[in-house]
Amino acid sequence: MTVRGRSVAVVGAGIAGLCSAKLLSEFGFDVHVYDRTPDVGGVWSATRRYPGVTTQNNKGTYAFSDFPMPDEYPEWPTGEQVQRYLEDYVEHFGLRRLLRLSTEVVAAEQDPESERWTVTSRSVDSDETAVGEYDYLVVANGIFCDPFIPPYEGKEEYEAAGGRLCAASDFHDLADAAGRDVLVVGYGKSSCDVAEALSEVAASTAVVAREVTWKMPRKLANVLNYKYILLTRLSEGLFEHIEQRGFGRFLIGRGKFVRNGLLGAIERIARRQLRLDRTGLVPEGSFERIVRHAVSLATEGFYEKVEAGTISVRRGRSIAVLREKDGRPVAELDDGSVLPADVVVCATGFVQQAPFLQAEVQARLFDEDGNFLLYRQILPNDVANLYFVGYGSSLFSPLSAEAAALWTVNHMLGGEIPPVEERRAFVRTRLDWMIERTEGKQARGTNIIPFSLRQVDEVLDEIGLNVGPGTRLLQWLLPARPSSYRHAARELKRRAAERLESR
Repeated sequence: MTVRGRSVAVVGAGIAGLCSAKLLSEFGFDVHVYDRTPDVGGVWSATRRYPGVTTQNNKGTYAFSDFPMPDEYPEWPTGEQVQRYLEDYVEHFGLRRLLRLSTEVVAAEQDPESERWTVTSRSVDSDETAVGEYDYLVVANGIFCDPFIPPYEGKEEYEAAGGRLCAASDFHDLADAAGRDVLVVGYGKSSCDVAEALSEVAASTAVVAREVTWKMPRKLANVLNYKYILLTRLSEGLFEHIEQRGFGRFLIGRGKFVRNGLLGAIERIARRQLRLDRTGLVPEGSFERIVRHAVSLATEGFYEKVEAGTISVRRGRSIAVLREKDGRPVAELDDGSVLPADVVVCATGFVQQAPFLQAEVQARLFDEDGNFLLYRQILPNDVANLYFVGYGSSLFSPLSAEAAALWTVNHMLGGEIPPVEERRAFVRTRLDWMIERTEGKQARGTNIIPFSLRQVDEVLDEIGLNVGPGTRLLQWLLPARPSSYRHAARELKRRAAERLESR
């Protein structure tokens, strides 16, 4: 049954949008989910998948709490399999009726008096517009929604010569690289995935990397699954949190020798296993810098191809200009070298934004440097009835999104939170710390890695829905299982029913 006066527009039908819609509808909210793509999935949509894309997490940790991935899926599912899983999630929980696919939100304006939202949408197929009125707006388009392509000088000349410049998420067909000279910009997981996949058919494949970063093999020494290293509380305890607690205090204090020994051993094994010395790709600094802005899983086969010469890596370089030479499209690097480049694929990050929000609302969301100011990565300090779900870069994306969605539902139902001045101070303190620990790679204030479970703790502790101490203790040595959090929605429903009965 729909709660009267409780209508919600959700922008985005990826992981965050779908779990938000499921929870909101279960609590009686009238929900409409908008997405400009023709299918669900967000980054996993068929319109955004690049060749070779797989999950960074194993399937056991990259799932919703109440909907495990199929047993027949491989440990690291492909992008197509993840999208199929999300389609199954929609069918299983009856969410299809809530979806407005191929429908882009072009404007969301809030009435200053009623604080309700007017959402203007446009059909991608027919270009027709529609207007809807909602009590709440949930922004779940995610921090990986809009790819960033550097504004290279000479783009017009380059494209006139037949060159193609695109984001990794806009490159879908291997055949488009067949027999062509391909240049991939970036060194994150998507960069290496794309380069490895396209090198199978390209005439040449080069990676231009401004910075070479540390990566983690799927199986350390080809034996120990990386989930036991980076997807546990122990791994988070190896890094200093602004509010360090428990055993973590020992690891960064008197037990620092244990921490340094573990990180040093991992660095030595990864360095040898990934052929970093032989390929000249040993990153600067120690292995602990792997978490300063992202944790990147090594692409299977990438370093072998670098060593074999199938893929070349231009380390410490960037593109200075794109142009034509002898009738062919080329890229000139900042050291003056010129590379043939029929295709330039940019895996250069994303723009974190919600462009459909009116200017006066946007002005209240960001600080002077353009960082989001969101309490718990969810709630703006100065805009009512607006929530962000999926705005924390986490190693446990579905679990983190579910926690944020639960927090959102609880707040909509009248759950108490600290006063605004306390929230404002908390957000500023955390943001300053985030900028410092990531060396300025804070992704506009959305980077919570490596403290993914700590973030889930803080969100669920605030609303009294976290797992117990026994489960948390187990998570110190074993990867967190999303199913351990399945109780949270049931408990919130029980509370909501009790509150309704007491009225």
